[in-house]
Amino acid sequence: MSTKKVRKTHTAEFKAEALKLADKIGVAAAARELKLYESQLYNWRSAAEKKSTTSERESELAAEVARLKRQLAEQAEDLAILKKAATYFAKNQK
Repeated sequence: MSTKKVRKTHTAEFKAEALKLADKIGVAAAARELKLYESQLYNWRSAAEKKSTTSERESELAAEVARLKRQLAEQAEDLAILKKAATYFAKNQK
């Protein structure tokens, strides 16, 4: 009969505080103090950076979508004006 080792889960707040501590005193010292593996801290840091990079990219995309919507609205307005002008001139030619 083998006993399974239960995996410890950490909250997002704990991870954030651990990363702050690692920035202050170093990853190795923080890992020793918190009784964690250094690789855990490095993985948490990578995940946090990836998440912030994704958020930045999403905000860039949202800004681009807004710009393109404005451009589309302007072009639709220009097209409507041209259609009215074409109708006006077509009536006057007859």
